[in-house]
Amino acid sequence: MTTPTYQDPRLAFVHDFMTNQIPFNRVLGIQVLELGEGRAVLAVDYRPDLVGDPLRPALHGGVISALLDTCGGAAVWTTIGENDRISTIDLRVDYLRPAPLERILAVAEVIRVGNRVGVASIKAFPASKPDEVCAEGKGVYSVRRADDR
Repeated sequence: MTTPTYQDPRLAFVHDFMTNQIPFNRVLGIQVLELGEGRAVLAVDYRPDLVGDPLRPALHGGVISALLDTCGGAAVWTTIGENDRISTIDLRVDYLRPAPLERILAVAEVIRVGNRVGVASIKAFPASKPDEVCAEGKGVYSVRRADDR
């Protein structure tokens, strides 16, 4: 996989941070595919150890939830300063259908970012069937401005 090239240093920072600095993202194998102002596309590839229901079979809901949360946070972070920080306040996830045993993509779009809070809408779907959303969510993130620390 090739790393995208970003003209905006904020986007390059967010990409590097989400890919290399968060150990849990590395454990799950979360990949940043695309970043833009107020938008993020991330992926997690299928691995047998990520299965939650071997009888169905389906990926674990926690993997999907983590992907949605990370994607929403990345999208919000693209709208603030490189030295600002975010953390999740609330994440609502609606599981719509089992996530198949394949690459899952998540797309997040920022709804609003204020001085202290950002909100993103996120959808997850199999890479082979983008119209078959397996989960959707809304993430609410605390924004901590660098000049407030």
